[in-house]
Amino acid sequence: MHIQGENKAQKECRPIEKALDIPSFIVMDVMERALELQKQGHHIIHLEIGEPDFPTPECICRASIEALRKGYTHYTHSLGMLELREAICEYYDHKYGVTVNPDQILVTSGTSPALLLIFAALIDPGEQIIMSDPHYPCYPNYVRFLGGEPVFVNVEEAEGFQLDAVQIKKHLGPKVKALLINSPSNPTGTLLSKEKMQAIAELGYPIISDEIYHGLVYEEKEHCILEFTDNAFVLNGFSKLFAMTGWRLGYVIAPSHFMRPLQKLQQNFFISASSISQWAGITALRSAQDDVEKMREIYNERRMFLISKLKRLGFGLATEPRGAFYVFANAKHLSSNSYDLAFEILEKAHVGVAPGIDFGDNGEGYLRFSYANSMENLAEGLRRIERYLQER
Repeated sequence: MHIQGENKAQKECRPIEKALDIPSFIVMDVMERALELQKQGHHIIHLEIGEPDFPTPECICRASIEALRKGYTHYTHSLGMLELREAICEYYDHKYGVTVNPDQILVTSGTSPALLLIFAALIDPGEQIIMSDPHYPCYPNYVRFLGGEPVFVNVEEAEGFQLDAVQIKKHLGPKVKALLINSPSNPTGTLLSKEKMQAIAELGYPIISDEIYHGLVYEEKEHCILEFTDNAFVLNGFSKLFAMTGWRLGYVIAPSHFMRPLQKLQQNFFISASSISQWAGITALRSAQDDVEKMREIYNERRMFLISKLKRLGFGLATEPRGAFYVFANAKHLSSNSYDLAFEILEKAHVGVAPGIDFGDNGEGYLRFSYANSMENLAEGLRRIERYLQER
């Protein structure tokens, strides 16, 4: 409390440089400007955000309500409830034919904390993590914040944005600690082939595999990195497949010798994931497959519609996406500045899209369209973009 008349010198309090310097998540900037326009009375079509528009399946919601009624509202084991970890093991055995021990699983409040914990346990200052460009925007920010250095490997549209071992080898060096892969990918929606995953695993480096979009795959089959190597960290969760973004529930599967360090970090930083969400997660894995399949079929219809319409409007798509719920469309014929283009489309057409530059320098000139929205909204959004292009 300030007392009038006191004149004591005070030490200035300022945010540290790495907190000031961390880049914004541009997709969120787009969304927040879109929300401002909505407050002004404009109707916005949101194709910028990667969030399922479906409600969480009813069986999952009922499980959470039952957990509340039974009073399961306290801290859980810091690794996560054993029942959930066992359900995850069953899921991986059934889906991928791989054996996972419950003691290799750490349940987290979404995959973002899981990624933070992995890097915190893995990286010493100055060490490097190899990743593709384009990539999920937050990957390099985590690495830099913890004192590491991201190393980018350009992946090209003509090759299906596929990261491969030959490209990675050119960037290997004594400071490289691990390789980060994401299949199906955000932002491109493309998958790594079985052969490319095998070749990357054979490089012998630890692999961090972000598999959050597994299950949302069309016309292909996704593969878990654990099919090819045990020297890996698998990131997965419930947000995308089960339409549970707000439940904040994810997990990491890690090598056994990393589990105690990861557990201690969890205990100190987060204690445990939500007990109610964990009970819901058990039901999601064991009882929600019919709901998931219905959502996947609808996503696929939207995917094919969006691809067809974007091509007709002149956007480039050398490789059609077959996973997640994104189309990463080449817009270089319109502008070399995807940031300005995305905000121009928002302001003039009232459609939110994500600029490619948000996903790395090699994403410049592209726009990411999310089809996690209704067919009606997709159709209206594309009509608005067509009018915008005609007037432009």
